[in-house]
Amino acid sequence: MKLGVIQERKNPPDRRVVLSPEACKEVISKFNDAKILVEPSSIRVFKDAEYANVGLPISTNMEECDVLIGVKEVPMESLIPNKKYFFFSHTIKKQPYNRELLRTMLQKNIEMYDHEVITNSKEQRVVAFGRYAGIVGAYNGFRAYGLKYNAFELPKAENLKDQEDLINHLRKIKLPNIKIMLTGKGRVGNGAKEMLDAMHITKVNVKEYLQDDFLEPVYCQIDASEYNKRKDGIRGNKADFFANPEEYKTNFTRFTKVTDFYIAGHFYGDGAPYLFSREDAKHPDFKIKVVADVSCDIDGPVASTIRSSTIADPIYGYNAESESEVDFKETNAIAVMAVDNLPCELPRDASIGFGKAFVKHVIPAFFNDDKDGVLERARMTKDGKLTQRYAYLQNYVDGKE
Repeated sequence: MKLGVIQERKNPPDRRVVLSPEACKEVISKFNDAKILVEPSSIRVFKDAEYANVGLPISTNMEECDVLIGVKEVPMESLIPNKKYFFFSHTIKKQPYNRELLRTMLQKNIEMYDHEVITNSKEQRVVAFGRYAGIVGAYNGFRAYGLKYNAFELPKAENLKDQEDLINHLRKIKLPNIKIMLTGKGRVGNGAKEMLDAMHITKVNVKEYLQDDFLEPVYCQIDASEYNKRKDGIRGNKADFFANPEEYKTNFTRFTKVTDFYIAGHFYGDGAPYLFSREDAKHPDFKIKVVADVSCDIDGPVASTIRSSTIADPIYGYNAESESEVDFKETNAIAVMAVDNLPCELPRDASIGFGKAFVKHVIPAFFNDDKDGVLERARMTKDGKLTQRYAYLQNYVDGKE
């Protein structure tokens, strides 16, 4: 089995990679039949020499490989027919901008395996960059806070080495006695929590957060059962919410009255209620002035997120009264950080973490006849057709929806 680590060709450039040099070395040592070729890249966070130094051949001849592994979408003209590919295709939600990509993969008889749908037998994702989105998102949120209030300046995350470097800079800042709300307890939310805890910010419970005043900055982390409630008044829970989101309404506005800085790290699904609406943001009691929207659903559950932002220009302002974008330093503006590719700012750490999960959960399936069904569940296309699991995309491919 010959694997190819392909170069990233999508713009803007992405420096991440699925398999670091150390991950490649581990694969070869564990599986005698494994061979890995590395396509040269001038942008990858790990230099070609780092792969060569552990004995991996650098080659432009990816046609030799059985499986080609990347991060972002491969441009249609660069797809090699009759190969197996792993990357984030951004097609499983019928994204219009990638319809032609999926059509091209079918036409070229490519077996497509999407990282987003690599799951275990319990249908839980096993490879993801979410933790790093939370880590960088929290850092960027504090950076936005400092810039909005001219309180302190932090360097951009993309210019720092790793998570430890981010933490060292955060520990140098002095915060007033603000209240910080963090939604979500999955990979993203817990990635953000790592940063808050590393800063030694005190964590408080919901009751304390809502009722008490503090002489230091504090944070509260909540999940879906605490920022939503059932419309019928019956006591709900997280499992019920995910099964029946349309039965719920927001219970988040009680937090907007006391929150200064909000980190949105929750999962938002179809039919779920918004956390706060544009009307909610106009209320005189609405206090939030900085939002780090890691989840970044445009015109969705966080009303101030009216567009995504970029690594180059990560912060914009939202005026609740006019429902429009303004300078984030304006007194009445909510400063919004809504970068939608946050892990790209921490490419080395993100690549190492993702690679460890890929080596643990995916690579063995190539050599054990996929005994746990990992590959089967993630395979979107085969023999020029959608697989049964992804047949729901047929109308999308045909342009009927």
